[in-house]
Amino acid sequence: MSKNVGEFGLPPHAARNKDVVEQRLKDVAAGTGLQETLTIEWRTKPQVVQVIDMPVESLYYNPGTHRIRAQRSFDPQQDRRLDDDPWSDESQDYLQYLLQAEPSDPSKRDKDFDELKQSLEDFRQNEPGLITREGILVNGNTRAAALRELGVPDIRVAVLPDSCTWADINKVELSLQLRHDTRRPYSYINRLLTIDEQVEAGRPLKEVARDFRIRESTAEQDLWVLACLRDLRDRSTTEDAQLRLLDFEDAQEKLREVHRAYGKEAKADPKKAELLKENRLAAIVMDFSKTDVRLIEADFRTRYLEHRLPEELKSAPVETAARVIPGINRAVKAEAPQVATARAFTDSVLRAKAMVRAGAKVSLAQSEKAASLFKEAHKAVEDALEPAGKDARVRKRKQAAPDRLNDACQDIEQCITDMVLASGSRSLDEEALDEAVLKLKATLRKLALATAQSIEVPGEGVEWLREAVRQEQQ
Repeated sequence: MSKNVGEFGLPPHAARNKDVVEQRLKDVAAGTGLQETLTIEWRTKPQVVQVIDMPVESLYYNPGTHRIRAQRSFDPQQDRRLDDDPWSDESQDYLQYLLQAEPSDPSKRDKDFDELKQSLEDFRQNEPGLITREGILVNGNTRAAALRELGVPDIRVAVLPDSCTWADINKVELSLQLRHDTRRPYSYINRLLTIDEQVEAGRPLKEVARDFRIRESTAEQDLWVLACLRDLRDRSTTEDAQLRLLDFEDAQEKLREVHRAYGKEAKADPKKAELLKENRLAAIVMDFSKTDVRLIEADFRTRYLEHRLPEELKSAPVETAARVIPGINRAVKAEAPQVATARAFTDSVLRAKAMVRAGAKVSLAQSEKAASLFKEAHKAVEDALEPAGKDARVRKRKQAAPDRLNDACQDIEQCITDMVLASGSRSLDEEALDEAVLKLKATLRKLALATAQSIEVPGEGVEWLREAVRQEQQ
């Protein structure tokens, strides 16, 4: 590994590890038994690397691993220490802790980690890890943590070429992670961060999407969601508290639905799209269910929420001025007042949630005040969702009958195409088609009768149907 390349430098026992690795590689090469190898993608080409046994306690966790990228912010002090001194015992212990922790809540132990540990105890190590010659784990960090807990002395690891750099480490880790196998996948936020990192490094989005085996549009959606989450994190900041990206780990489907709804609305009315986005993001921050969030449209606040909000959450926002986007020096228009009001509400619940989650970092009085405000906001939205849900159900009932007829029309259009194709190949079952038309005729009679009983002032379409049935019956 190049000593002058990389953000994290070399660990303190790099030279000693390298001597052990070199000797064991020689021993394996000189042996007569079956040699275990691993094929990796190395600088765009497949390469076979040798597998050896290494003392698990001599290896170092990779401080740059994407597996716990979002979770590092769980303890800001430890996170800073990881940047300043990644190879210290304290930093390595913190990495081990995060590898065992639940991705969405690192204060809890991850049941998936315990399942991995049980599997290693029952069936031993199936796949080798991967290390640099200096003993840095490129792949297999979580397995190493589990083996250490089990007291297993050695781990099977493949060894990267001596010329590897930190850039190689990142690329190899990513290529191994994206293989189709039983490997434990990245958490949602870590996946977003990894895609963003690859794009920021200058790789075309299309190429990154191909590596992740997703469509380019899905990668665009992921970057949109990550930008939203970073914005929410920044807006949650108070003097003593801030939400973290990992606080949104379980909101994957809700965030993707917000993106789809926003994109659809933005084509017709960008202002309504912004309102819809802000209203739904506020509900996501308050942990409402996906079904509840779907009920929230652009007019949710004005129709259902405004009069239910307590006075302290109704405060009008300061009028926003046009701003300049940093870096590209381009001015953007000020937000519409309704959008600014919606953002102010979202900001209030964001800051309240951050204060509640800050624990001992804020005073008890601050925490209780924030909890009270969050509870009031949650109650107001919960109450507003009830009439919104009723209206949505009414709209759905109103549209149900016309929607089904429209679907039937599309099916008939497809029927015409299929009939022409079948006729051209002389494979049309004319008898079966005739039976189906008679069934359609009977159904249209029933429809005409139903309209006569339920529609007092028929329009052109219903009148045509009734007249057609009358003529057919004469």
